[in-house]
Amino acid sequence: MNASSIRHRQRQRGTTLVEALVAFVVVALGMLSVARVQTQMRQHAELAQQRSEAVRLAQEEIESLRAFAVLSATSGARSFDAIASDSHTVDAQVGAAMPTPYLVTREIDANLAPRAKSAMVTVSWVDRGGSAQQVALDSVIAGSDPAFSGALGLARIGAPARGGLGRSVRIPLAAVDLGNGRSAFKPVSNGTLALVFDNATGLVSGHCGRIDPATPTRDLALANLGGCTALNARLLSGSVRFSSASPPDGSRANEAPLALGMSMNLSGGSYPAAPICSAEPMKTVRIVVGGSTRIEAVPITATPAGYGVPAWVESGDRFVDYHCLITPMASGHWSGRSVVVPNGWAIGNSATDYRVCRYTADLDASGAVDSNFEHPADYSRVDANLAHQNFLVVKGSEACPASRTTQFAGNNAGSEPDAGTAPHQP
Repeated sequence: MNASSIRHRQRQRGTTLVEALVAFVVVALGMLSVARVQTQMRQHAELAQQRSEAVRLAQEEIESLRAFAVLSATSGARSFDAIASDSHTVDAQVGAAMPTPYLVTREIDANLAPRAKSAMVTVSWVDRGGSAQQVALDSVIAGSDPAFSGALGLARIGAPARGGLGRSVRIPLAAVDLGNGRSAFKPVSNGTLALVFDNATGLVSGHCGRIDPATPTRDLALANLGGCTALNARLLSGSVRFSSASPPDGSRANEAPLALGMSMNLSGGSYPAAPICSAEPMKTVRIVVGGSTRIEAVPITATPAGYGVPAWVESGDRFVDYHCLITPMASGHWSGRSVVVPNGWAIGNSATDYRVCRYTADLDASGAVDSNFEHPADYSRVDANLAHQNFLVVKGSEACPASRTTQFAGNNAGSEPDAGTAPHQP
């Protein structure tokens, strides 16, 4: 080995150690930077969570301002006039990460407009880094009568809510749309009378008396509606069910019905025309069409061939469907009582007689059956169609059952809530 090679190796001694130290410093600086970024990200996330919670607190405070009970100052009640500026500190948890004291301040400007106040709510706090933070929301508190707060939930008079078929929910579901803002419905499947409804109001706008008995409701059209008379009438409808069990069970009242009719005893004034009532025994069947099953109410004597289907399965549910057409007084109202008229059987209190009960309930939680839609004994000033006014016929020696849950089909399709029955006849 010559002298130059020896000198070159001496100059390279310690180079590897220096490179390792430089690499360690670079890695350490990178790790410090990553740790700092993670800390900042955690702080930003915590601050975002705190701001979200602060917005919620401010919104809660504004809604609390809206929840006054009266317009003017009243002892024991929060009033609109008492809404004023103030501030309060609450030591609570803002965000889920840490307990943080915050200050809620509200500023009220009572000179914004007559019966209105401008409100600004500010939530202030100090974040983990020692920086002051705040969120401010402003709104207008209207001095409207608190009784008007539910006005948006009320349907306008003369413009009732429309159902799933784009027409008034007061129209029987089986009625067919005629395409001219009206719908038609035959209260008796093989009858010659058809009722015409206004799709917007749901009221009966006319009836047609020369309908082919073989034409079902689903096939009604303008072309086959003849002999029509315009009127402004109301429809009362429901079902009559039978139970001979002891004690009677209103939830299983599906026995074959006895022959009956319906009648109206009107009161309260002079009526331009006598009520027209109809009743028809019905049954429910299950029909499979295109792989799907549907349940329909058909006349109790109907056959599958008459409905153009190969077969159906009877559910065992039987009842009488009834409809009463009532022309109101000049005021647009009617009052009175509906009654079941037996045909070949008697209403009384003995074991050989029958008792008529009416399904009824305190649906509006007023403490009494005092609304027309709750099926009272006597209706008062009815100005709209009434559906699901149902009856139960039991043995005369039995008491009307106290409760039931009944599924109704056909023109009265739907589910009645648990409710009691009350004696109706005798």
